[in-house]
Amino acid sequence: MNIKLKLKVILFLQFFVWGSWLISLGGYMSATLNFNGLQIGAVYGSLGLSSLLMPSLLGIVADKWIPANRLYIFCQLFGAIMLALAATATTPGAMFLFILLHCLAFMPTIAMSNAISYFALEKEGYDVLSTFPKIRIWGTIGFIFAMWTISFLKLELSHKQLLISSGAAVLLSIVALILPKIPVEKAQINKGLASLLGLDAFKLLKQPKLAVFFIFTIFLGAILQININFSSAFIQDFKQYPEYSESFVVLYPSFLLSLSQIAEVFFILCVPFFMRKFGIKYVMLISMLAWGLRFGLFAIGDPSVIGSLLLVLSMVIYGCAFDFYNISGGLFIEKSVPSNIRNRAQGLFLTMSGGIGAYMGAISSGLVVDLFTNTDNIKDWQAIWLTFAAYSVLLALIFFFVFKESSSEESSLNKQAKTA
Repeated sequence: MNIKLKLKVILFLQFFVWGSWLISLGGYMSATLNFNGLQIGAVYGSLGLSSLLMPSLLGIVADKWIPANRLYIFCQLFGAIMLALAATATTPGAMFLFILLHCLAFMPTIAMSNAISYFALEKEGYDVLSTFPKIRIWGTIGFIFAMWTISFLKLELSHKQLLISSGAAVLLSIVALILPKIPVEKAQINKGLASLLGLDAFKLLKQPKLAVFFIFTIFLGAILQININFSSAFIQDFKQYPEYSESFVVLYPSFLLSLSQIAEVFFILCVPFFMRKFGIKYVMLISMLAWGLRFGLFAIGDPSVIGSLLLVLSMVIYGCAFDFYNISGGLFIEKSVPSNIRNRAQGLFLTMSGGIGAYMGAISSGLVVDLFTNTDNIKDWQAIWLTFAAYSVLLALIFFFVFKESSSEESSLNKQAKTA
């Protein structure tokens, strides 16, 4: 088995583990365990908490003591145990604890899998920039396949989704034994703790333009978490209406939601064109408005024929909303910070969006859902999604007037996009 095939298998399983529960767990906690919005938000908030420092902390461990490929195996095994325990949880406190412990181990492995791939490809003489994207796409395929598996086995409302994810994590840890050993980088040991943790990247916030960008990164990270927390629960709630209970959308909600990931593949390819046509500021604005449109379509969509088409359209819009900001944002950082701090700046980007933003979105969205839930536990999903849509559009309006970029910087970014 050549190295490219090995890495494709690793990334497929890596994201299969995540896709088996990430989108559907909210519906399980809402419909089966009867958790309220804030409790569901708190559980999903564990992703944000685990993304704040754990990737950097385990990076130090990999640098100083344990090769990344071996640490990766340990993290997957530990995460598998926590997922199995989460499958037994019936209270919000227990679910939060086990999912948090799983995420503390799993979230760093996303960065590890990238680092391992880069090392392995370079060792075999491949050009990383041209080779890795063709391998990374198998992670997205794994995520989609996991969602289809859970959907067609009708496990969205079952604890078995967590057991399937746990089993996949065990299989991944076994398969990962075939990965090449990555040597400990002794030169990294002498770096200061602040540098190793990426904290020195916070000095970028002294620059007004970058400070504004990172602040909006937090708010965009919150929007993504809102989407993750309650999309499945929203679809599952249509089961209470007899006219919709046997519709394809309600029977296979994870399949419907997987269309979002399929759309990502298409919109990734569209980013360079839109960058050339509109520039980075307007690409990011399109992303914010796309989030508003997605939530607006959720507000008026339902499992009827016309309503289902609106829901499918919202899945397509997701690809634009997610990809445009993340890809253009990464490119903006790449061209806006000194070369000696770019990696840490990219880490700060992830911390702001996937850490602070994700936690803020998880808790605040839970409060909004509870606000529009009556005493009979009936949720006014139209009001909920319109609230989130209004938030997204308001954010876009503020961003339009607050974010400033010089024409020379925009020209540089557009030239970079033309070569992408």
